[in-house]
Parts: sequence; C-alpha cells; structure tokens
Amino acid sequence: MTPTNQMIVPHLWFDREAAEATEFYTSLFPDSRITGKTTITNTPSGQVDIITFNLWGGGFMAINAGPLFRFNPAVSFFVYCGAGNTIDRLYKELSMGGTAIMPLDKYPWSDRYAWVQDRFGLTWQLDIDDIHAPQKILPTLLFVNEKHTRVKEAVSFYTAVFPGSKVILEAPYDKSAGVPEGTLLFAQYKLNGYLINSMSSTLKHDYDFNESVSLMVYCNNQEEMDYYWEKLTFEGQEQPCGWVKDKFGVSWQVVPAAMDEMMRTKNKEQLRRLTEAMLQMVKLDLEKLQQAFYNK
Repeated sequence: MTPTNQMIVPHLWFDREAAEATEFYTSLFPDSRITGKTTITNTPSGQVDIITFNLWGGGFMAINAGPLFRFNPAVSFFVYCGAGNTIDRLYKELSMGGTAIMPLDKYPWSDRYAWVQDRFGLTWQLDIDDIHAPQKILPTLLFVNEKHTRVKEAVSFYTAVFPGSKVILEAPYDKSAGVPEGTLLFAQYKLNGYLINSMSSTLKHDYDFNESVSLMVYCNNQEEMDYYWEKLTFEGQEQPCGWVKDKFGVSWQVVPAAMDEMMRTKNKEQLRRLTEAMLQMVKLDLEKLQQAFYNK
C-alpha cells in the first residue's frame, strides 16, 4: 500500500509495536495521520499488520512482523524543525523512555541540534533549521566502519539509478580528518522528487544497515519493476517478496503501485490469494499477483 503519491516510501519493521508507534508519531508531527491498516495471515511471521501513515505530509509504512530486525542509528530520520518551540517539544517527547545519543545543544553545524533514540528504538536527528521544502523529514543513511568513505559513491549510484535526481549538497571532511581527499561527511540529494541525506562516521560502530528500515520503490508497471530490480541488485542481494539489498547493504523493496488498491480489499479470500502468491516470489510479478487477486 502506498500511503501517498511519492515513489519512495520508508518502511519500518516492528516486532508488535507498529500500532502504538504510529499513533505516537502521528500525534507528534503536524500534518500527520494514519491512512490505512491491513492484516494479512499465514506469513512466515504469522499474522502481520500493515499500517500506512503520513508524517508532516510525507508517506511512511509500518509493519508488525516479529523480532527479526532491530532499529539502529545506521538509518535515522532527520527532522528540519524550523522553530525553537518545535524542536523543544519533539526532543522532549521523543526522548521520553528513550535515549539522547546527542543531547539538544549547540553544535558546530547547528545552533540547536539533537540525536535521540525513541522508546521503540527508532532514531531521529532534530535540527532547528528549516529545509525550505515541503518534505521536512528525511531518511538519513549513516555509512560506518569500512563503508565510511563510500558516501560519494553511494550518492552517485542512487542518483544514476533514479531518473530526475539531483545532488543538493556535498560536504567533504576537513583535511585534518585523516581520510582520503574528497571523502564526504554529509550529502543531501533528491531521488525522483524525494529527499534523502547520507553521512559518514570515522568512529567504530557495532551496527550497520539492516532490514528494520527499508525504502519502498513504487513502480507503475512491470517494466519499471524490472528496471529498478536490475539496478538495485547490481553487486547486491536478491531477497524474497520484492526485497533487495544494494551493494552498500541498504534495503529496498521494489513493488507495484497497484498493490495499494489490492491490499486495501475487504475481501479476505482475495487478500489470502494475493499474499500466498507474493510469498512464493523473489522479484514480484505484477501479472501473476493480479491473476491471484482476481482469481483468473
């Protein structure tokens, strides 16, 4: 299910807290609401709840699918707050029952900034600056350990894959950092109209990208699905049900936009057939999914 008309949608994997978490998040941010709920059964994770929602106008999806993956700071959500009272409120609420990775304070890159892990384990970077764009919350990929020099490579790869992409900002390390010249500390770029941040860390970390946060790519037809599947699996890894890991370890899901309407059906038998067909696939086949759904 696509929660908005945006092509790229962040997907959050919870154990069993998706409903509680989405209620919490939509209560915090302006222009936010839950837009859909669906339950599918007989999956490898048992009964699975899928929730679509908007945060500050941007589409998200959450799923209850068991304790297979845990959130970590490798993927966080950068919030351009734009006002002191907004960042104060978000910091207070998101920190409650969670952890302040970097407390709200003045830092060399921002007059007011914080990095917090909420009580569900999801991490948020809060900045008082305004991004001057409708999208206020950006998924942020943190390249750590042996990947810390690969931000520029990743940005070049992603902007080549998605038509209509644009690099907004590239900030290299200072020469004193002791990394190869031109290594990027931070980058911001737009993929098919959707803004993403990437950053790197020279410190050692005990985490990396995993499937807890993936990026769903909604395609209009099988041709588009084939294209993104081929591009994103290059030197990466194919996974079941339309999931892939790219060559940097970032998880994506290549899915047909038509799944939105099909997944919203109230007909349990249609949903059962659709789910059964999808679970047998690696790359999704739109025609076969539609055949299963409409029982053709």
